[in-house]
Amino acid sequence: MKKAIIVGATSGIGKGLAETLADNGYKVGITGRRTALLEQLKANKPDSFFVKTIDVLDTAAAIKGMEELVEELGGLDLIVISSGVGNIIENIDFEIEKRTIDTNVTGFTNIADWAFNYFNKQGFGHLVGISSVAGLRGNRYAPSYSASKSYQINYLESLRQKAAHLKLPIYLTDIRPGFVDTAMAQSEKIFWVATVKKAAQQIFKAIKSKKKVAYITKRWWLIAIILKRIPKFIFDLM
Repeated sequence: MKKAIIVGATSGIGKGLAETLADNGYKVGITGRRTALLEQLKANKPDSFFVKTIDVLDTAAAIKGMEELVEELGGLDLIVISSGVGNIIENIDFEIEKRTIDTNVTGFTNIADWAFNYFNKQGFGHLVGISSVAGLRGNRYAPSYSASKSYQINYLESLRQKAAHLKLPIYLTDIRPGFVDTAMAQSEKIFWVATVKKAAQQIFKAIKSKKKVAYITKRWWLIAIILKRIPKFIFDLM
């Protein structure tokens, strides 16, 4: 039986993916700050889920929790970093931006580094990061969110390059969702909104296929191509 950890499983994509993995025979460690929500998830499949309360902002405690969870699971084949925050802001507010950076950059890097080193020592493993289509270009409504997701995209690519040079079966998958029906999708301008269940199913397929990059849902690759090709002088006016 394969063992996985979902970092950020209290709601949204993380919760949906945890349920999908459990339905497909995985033992799943579920983490997050809200213990009650994790326990609710575990109650649905007590034998499949292992709960550990972790706040990625507390970097030392987060790693200690991860190590304890791996011991409870009896190993680790897959880790998915799904924890993340983002806010739409009209006026730049450093305190709001800092919370996003602390979670999406510092917290993400701390867990990703631990996972990569664990898999390097073990000799195999699969690290999945939930980045975003928003990481492809800047966004005046969410500067730190788009910038932090761009960081994640490049960091995952860097780790993939390291794995290739190590010549080990360590797989890195960058999941880039568009709009998914979660608490973070609150704008009136959203479109092509996927249900959490559909997003989780497509992410699971990408994981099984060991894809390097996957857009969720699949048609968001069209938006990605358009975004990358818009000239800067036009994009600045959008």
